[in-house]
Amino acid sequence: MKKIIDGVTYDVSSSLNPFQLQQHIHLINWKWKNITTEKGVITKGGKEYYLDVLLPPAIVNDYPFLYPPIKQAFIEHHRRFPFRVHEMFRHMAGSQAANVNLFLPLLLSPNHDAILRSIKPDLKSVASEHLDNGYRIEFWDEPYGRLGDKNATSGTDADIAIAYYNTAGKLCLWLIEHKLTEAEFTECGGFKSKGRTKLHDCSQSFDAILADKNACYYHSAKHYNYWDITDANRDFFKNAAKFKGCPFKTGLNQLWRNQLLALSIEQDEQQPYEEVYFSVVHHPGNTSLQHSITTYKKLIADNAKFFVFTSADVVKSAVAANDEDMNSWIAWYKDLYNIT
Repeated sequence: MKKIIDGVTYDVSSSLNPFQLQQHIHLINWKWKNITTEKGVITKGGKEYYLDVLLPPAIVNDYPFLYPPIKQAFIEHHRRFPFRVHEMFRHMAGSQAANVNLFLPLLLSPNHDAILRSIKPDLKSVASEHLDNGYRIEFWDEPYGRLGDKNATSGTDADIAIAYYNTAGKLCLWLIEHKLTEAEFTECGGFKSKGRTKLHDCSQSFDAILADKNACYYHSAKHYNYWDITDANRDFFKNAAKFKGCPFKTGLNQLWRNQLLALSIEQDEQQPYEEVYFSVVHHPGNTSLQHSITTYKKLIADNAKFFVFTSADVVKSAVAANDEDMNSWIAWYKDLYNIT
């Protein structure tokens, strides 16, 4: 739809909440100033929509809104460790690109240990001999795939994984999910699947589903290992029995699956990591995620293996490094993503 703000007409989606609209307008203005005023196009229901927040097809593969000093490192990382570049990488509010813009400059900085330690105090040093110099974008436990849900187009992964040594000298892994403007985490696809039958009863309690896992579409129809891993870790989901019906139908579904990925890696004898943590990082202005985060923390009784921080926390940590290259990135990043 067309939206007129301060006398300027923008072509934007009609389904944006106030924070999303604010961010889209900011990102569009940044795009117009720094890249192009040409619209991008998206097809839905066989109809094309031209939106200002999208990049035009001709320049998408140039990655024009990646931080310039990291662009080559991103291309090389993708070449060495292929992963699916999301369709919405052409979207100025896309979280995949925002994740790269947040973490890759830090990980390439000689001060990365101190900056990351400010967010995760047990981190002593990045384990650069693991993964790709200590990190992987769109990480999953290949080739094992303990969750059983990974294919070329879908499945559970972490936006970024960081291997590190903690203060006790243990090799650890930190899985991070990045959210920019999303109003919710990914909800359960099985709950909405047209393939569900009467067998699939999501109204059953957590304990009832564990007793008969075939009640979950993901288990009996898709043969994913979610409930088997959950069964082996039922103490982790300490308060799940207090929830009415399956706790994982809504936005808690993505949090659950990422946590299962962390747990399965930590317990896999073929993996070298002694401790695995899962975090969510989000834009400080995105409060829509808070309900699911708070509910999930209650479900797991505030287990320390899960914690949340914001992109502003990361910027604050980078500021403390007082590094010239970092200061250039900080100014660029705050300008692009409207961090005050």
